[in-house]
Amino acid sequence: MSTTLNDRLHELLEPLAAKAGADLEEVKVARIGGSRVLEVVVDADGGVDLDTVAELSREFGEALDATDLMGESEYRLEVGSPGAERLLTQPRHWRRAVTRLVKAQLAAGGEVTGRVMESDDDGVLLEIPPVKGRGKATERRLAFTEIAKARVQLEFNRKDSAAEEEIVDDIELDDASDEA
Repeated sequence: MSTTLNDRLHELLEPLAAKAGADLEEVKVARIGGSRVLEVVVDADGGVDLDTVAELSREFGEALDATDLMGESEYRLEVGSPGAERLLTQPRHWRRAVTRLVKAQLAAGGEVTGRVMESDDDGVLLEIPPVKGRGKATERRLAFTEIAKARVQLEFNRKDSAAEEEIVDDIELDDASDEA
């Protein structure tokens, strides 16, 4: 049996997350003001929707109430998904970040920013944009052992051709149904 509270919480909550098709990414007990907060982060391929978060929150709460892990004093349970600029620490994080822009600090020094093209259990293929928009993008394969730290970058004005094609297809379908 694990000795730390976080390990015991992880052992309790991880099977419930897995049953819902999600991964338990993080469990953290924090003090905010005079209250305790149990923060639980879950994720899944394709992300987690609000219904899944609500269901897991209910199930986690019931499981915690059936144990004495959090003691007798009150606490607030917060269940959510990873933030937009999440750290990439596991191969599954990289898999879920395909098409996203990431900045990676390299173990040998320096950093690289690129779009995740593909990933596997050993590393990632990045598309590196040209410097100042001149030239052509290049591809660079990095083993996870070469990466000290990496984070998804927030993009406000991203041009996503797949999303644009979906919108065009929806408009064309709407126009076709209007004509019928």
